[in-house]
Amino acid sequence: MEYLTYIWRPVTGGRHAFPIAARKVPAGDVVTAYCGVEADAAEIHDRTEVDWVREKSCMACWRILADRT
Repeated sequence: MEYLTYIWRPVTGGRHAFPIAARKVPAGDVVTAYCGVEADAAEIHDRTEVDWVREKSCMACWRILADRT
């Protein structure tokens, strides 16, 4: 059985994919999306459905994840 290894979060002007471990990074520390975008960990913790809907998925993150399969 495979487990989730990444999460999508709307940060820095787009919905980016982050390693699942980013959920446990404390606010104030930097987390890095698969495409290289960096964000304060606080940005990935407190997002609403409205935040999610407003942002487009990062195609660079999407391609990186698609190539992994």
